[in-house]
Amino acid sequence: MLIIDVKDNESIDRALKRYKRKYRDSQVMKELRRRQEFVKPSITRRAEVLKAVYMEDKKREVED
Repeated sequence: MLIIDVKDNESIDRALKRYKRKYRDSQVMKELRRRQEFVKPSITRRAEVLKAVYMEDKKREVED
């Protein structure tokens, strides 16, 4: 739960902007999406390897 203390003489717009920034930086949505379904560690590692291979292939295409 995010808590924002509204300071004296601070507009609600400014406090809302601070709240949104804090919300974005806490990566709440990223964590929620990650927890929607369980992915086995082996599958995660496999995806990382495939991504690395893909990036290497793209790099080679640019060099050629």
